[in-house]
Amino acid sequence: MEYISAKLSDYEFDRISGLVYSLCGISLGSGKKELVTARLAKRLNELKLQSYDAYLKYLSGDESGYELLQLIDVITTNVTSFFREMHHFDYIRERILPEYRIKSEKIRVWSAGCSSGEEPYSMAVLLFEEIGNLMLRDVKILATDISTNILTKAKEGVYDKQLVNGVPKMLLNKYFDAFTDRDEYGRTLYNFKVKSDIRSVVRFARLNLMEDWPMKGPFKIIFCRNVMIYFDKKTQEKLVGKYHALLETGGHLFIGHSENLSSISHSFKYVQPGVYLKC
Repeated sequence: MEYISAKLSDYEFDRISGLVYSLCGISLGSGKKELVTARLAKRLNELKLQSYDAYLKYLSGDESGYELLQLIDVITTNVTSFFREMHHFDYIRERILPEYRIKSEKIRVWSAGCSSGEEPYSMAVLLFEEIGNLMLRDVKILATDISTNILTKAKEGVYDKQLVNGVPKMLLNKYFDAFTDRDEYGRTLYNFKVKSDIRSVVRFARLNLMEDWPMKGPFKIIFCRNVMIYFDKKTQEKLVGKYHALLETGGHLFIGHSENLSSISHSFKYVQPGVYLKC
C-alpha cells in the first residue's frame, strides 16, 4: 500500500477542531495537532486524498454523514480496562449494594463513554457477584459511546489475553469463555468472550452526549469517567447538570481520578475522589 504523506496546516487544524467541537463538544487544544495529523493520516490513505484540505472538501461534500462518523471515531480516544480505578468498584460493593442483597428493587446503571465495553461488563460482573443471578432481578446497564466502531467491538465482548489481565482469575473463569484463534500469520491467539448472562444485562447504544438523550432514568449509578477531560468548562457544567437530573435521589456519579467538579457549578455532594452523591 502506498502511504500518502501530508502536512496539516494551522488553518486546517482549526477547521477540523471547530468541526469536532460542534459535533460532539470535544475541545482539541493546539497540543493535539500531532495527534490529529497521525490519526487522520490513515483516512487520507484509505480515501486516496493528497491533503487535509482535500479531506475537508470531502467531508463537506459527503451528504451521507458517514465520513463525519469516521472522523469522530478516529479522533476520540478509547482507553479503558476491566475494573479500572478499582476503588470505585470497592465503593459500590461496600456502600451501595449491601441493601440490594436483600431487596428486589430495580437497579439502573449508565456507562457514558463506555468505549470497548470493559466498564459496563465489569459492573455486570460485580452485580452478579454481590446480589446474585441478575436474570431473576430487575437490573439493566446502559452503555453508550459516540464511536460506532468501538461499540461493535464492545457488543462482541471478545478480548485478548492481555486485555483481561485486570480480571481476577476466579472471575475470569466464572464469567468468561476462553478460546483460541489464529491471526493472519498463523500464530495462536488466546481470547476470552464475556458469557451470555453478563452480556444480556448490558445494552449498547450510540449516543453523542451533545445531542438529545432519549433515556429518562432514573439511574442509581452513572459512570462518566475520563470523558469530561475532553470538554471545556461550559460543556462540563451542562453535562453534569443533565447527569444530576437523570440520577435518582441517593444516586451516584463516578468520574475519572484525574477529573473533579471543583471548577464548575453543580448540585452534587462530594464523597471522595471521583465519587459524587445526589442528595
